[in-house]
Amino acid sequence: MNWWNILAIAFGVQWVAFVPSYIFKTEKFYDLCGSTTFLACIWSAAALSGVSNPWQLLVVGLVTIWALRLGSFLFLRVMKTGEDSRFREIKHSAPRFLVAWTLQGAWVFLTLLAALVIVFNGAELTATPWGWAGLAIWIIGFVTEVVADRQKSAFREQKSKEKPFITSGLWKFSRHPNYAGEILLWLGMFIMSVPLLSGWLWLVVISPVFVYLLISRVSGVPMLEEQADKRWGEMEAYQAYKASTPKLFFGN
Repeated sequence: MNWWNILAIAFGVQWVAFVPSYIFKTEKFYDLCGSTTFLACIWSAAALSGVSNPWQLLVVGLVTIWALRLGSFLFLRVMKTGEDSRFREIKHSAPRFLVAWTLQGAWVFLTLLAALVIVFNGAELTATPWGWAGLAIWIIGFVTEVVADRQKSAFREQKSKEKPFITSGLWKFSRHPNYAGEILLWLGMFIMSVPLLSGWLWLVVISPVFVYLLISRVSGVPMLEEQADKRWGEMEAYQAYKASTPKLFFGN
């Protein structure tokens, strides 16, 4: 029953938030609502299961830190830019805008699957090589995401016509290092859950696979790559950067 409660929260928050967002035709609270839903879900799961195990508490803390950081970062960014171009057209269509909010609910729930397994089933979880390895990968992913976001924000403040796109810092090694970090941290969360997996619980492998496919094939990298090609596709410097720098981890 606990799983259904979290699923209801994930979608319920989105559908409630959709109503005023559509009325006022604004997308400014979309990402903030997504991060808030992560918090609502993981804290509700903790309350329902009565967490006391150190690893359970750690997972709740990791998700909380990630959600607060990403939510505040994206909210401040959209407030500064004035809009999120992804919603420029669809926010005027109730069905299409509702689909976007509904998909965010699915994103929250599917992404959290491994964390929820630990919170719901990890009362007896002890330190294992899987746990430490997963935690290390999570930390690497989180730090990568934070540093990449800060580097790009700093670059935008100093951007010039001579250098319109970032190629320094972590962006020298990946065209989307922030997304690479995002993929790594949820992979780390899954690895932390491995000692608890048996039978149907192995389905939580959907979490890291979903995150990877969403970012690399649907709403993350493809959209930004298309925008970049339109802006700088004719520039020799961009073509050279694109040819020598992988999208995420390797390959082009």
